[in-house]
Amino acid sequence: MALHLIARFSGEAEAIRIAKLFLLGDRRDGQLPFSALGRRRGHDDAVVGDCQAWIAEHYAGPNPVARMVSRAGLPERTFKRRFKAATGYAPVAYVQALRIEEAKQILETTAEPTDAVANAVGYEDPGFFRRLFKRRTGLTPARYRQRFRGIARLDPRG
Repeated sequence: MALHLIARFSGEAEAIRIAKLFLLGDRRDGQLPFSALGRRRGHDDAVVGDCQAWIAEHYAGPNPVARMVSRAGLPERTFKRRFKAATGYAPVAYVQALRIEEAKQILETTAEPTDAVANAVGYEDPGFFRRLFKRRTGLTPARYRQRFRGIARLDPRG
């Protein structure tokens, strides 16, 4: 009932956000589907910060980690070490987390086929995307959509 009221008065996006924030709804699949990319406290590594800002817009492109290393102008090992120290993530894990977060948004708000979602976030192999998505969220992309689109349908305006 609470999600219905939130969707009605604040919109479906807010209802989904609240459901994730407070772990509302069916939790038989655990808490993993509700998790999101964690935010670490700020860091003062300007090179890593520049790469984070850049990758936020270019995560779907080919070879994103190699492109960040090139952008940073550092040796690969040094870049990976500094990136992990600043963000808490290895560069490839950071890119995967960004891609999965974007995929979640697409699955929640569109009816795009899973293969198209995989391609939109930068994965050429839909099978790999499905396995990674399930490992990160605990649900297949189809099951994730089913669960969170149900919350979106609570909004009587849409």
